[in-house]
Amino acid sequence: MFWPDTISKKLGVKYPVVQAPMFGMSTPQMVAAAGKADCLGSLALADLSADQSVELIRETRKLTDRPFAVNIFAHRIPEVTDALRDKYHKTKKFIEDLARENNIHVTLPELGAIQVKSYHDLIDPIIQENCKILSFIFGSLDDESIQKLKANGTVLIGTCTSVEEALILERSGTDIICVQGIEAGGHRGAFDADHIPQIGGLSLLSQVYDHVKVPLIYAGGLYNAGTVHAVKDLGAQGFQVGSLLLASEESALRPFEKERLKKVKEEDIMLTRSFSGRFARGIRNKYIETVENSGYILPYPYQNKLTNELRKAAKLQQNADFVGIWTGQSIHDYSERSATDILRNLIEQVEAV
Repeated sequence: MFWPDTISKKLGVKYPVVQAPMFGMSTPQMVAAAGKADCLGSLALADLSADQSVELIRETRKLTDRPFAVNIFAHRIPEVTDALRDKYHKTKKFIEDLARENNIHVTLPELGAIQVKSYHDLIDPIIQENCKILSFIFGSLDDESIQKLKANGTVLIGTCTSVEEALILERSGTDIICVQGIEAGGHRGAFDADHIPQIGGLSLLSQVYDHVKVPLIYAGGLYNAGTVHAVKDLGAQGFQVGSLLLASEESALRPFEKERLKKVKEEDIMLTRSFSGRFARGIRNKYIETVENSGYILPYPYQNKLTNELRKAAKLQQNADFVGIWTGQSIHDYSERSATDILRNLIEQVEAV
């Protein structure tokens, strides 16, 4: 039997294959489709409000009776200083001007209109909704939150991008660690918003395996049997896939975004802070090329909140040059079949080797 059972027993699934949360791209339907494939679906709550999160959890429960994880952002919120206010004003004007020059007419929010939410607001609703698996990125949870979740019998899955982060997570009482390779699509799970460890996923996984005792899930570049077998040999007991599901039937990506994915080349994929203020891996476009080294990037989550309306307007115009299309380094055919079929196909490929 290929599949290790330590993680699948903890999570209550047949296969230790995890659908990546992918906030903005995954859906309750994708979570349910992953469950139908006997894998673990992940519902991305990110930094939504408590009410929005509860609504999504309940919507997902209507679609599936299988276990699924909820995923939150454990980020630190920067203090609003006079310097931040000044930079916000200048960045807002720069991006609005750039949008208008490209026939996107949008008014971005003032700083005072932005609501920045802490993950602390989601802990009690997650417990009240009896969610038994919680994954998180961008840091470790505080001790009080961990104690409350443990008392609820919640399995905690933290994300690391370095050995140091893995050790912090293990010491905190995190049950499972997701080792995120630099190859992965979307946001880096790094604790430091301004810096990401420059280490490849396979080297990172091997080193983390040597330093911690908790079970490891690996995320980053998994798309076929060969990549799954390789990371199992290096100590992974769980396997998280994200980019493999981007064009799936249940993905929130629009048809024009899926078409852009299908045309992607190696040189198109890059890390950028231009949309959110945190490093994320996606497809290079005009917006990224203009903003990335312009000096007009606010700390996360302010850049993310500022550019949200721009991305919505660009989606309505089907303008791939002003949306963030996140994907990892492993280029494949980006199947549009159901996530259930895509995951089952991956499992069959792995078992056939």
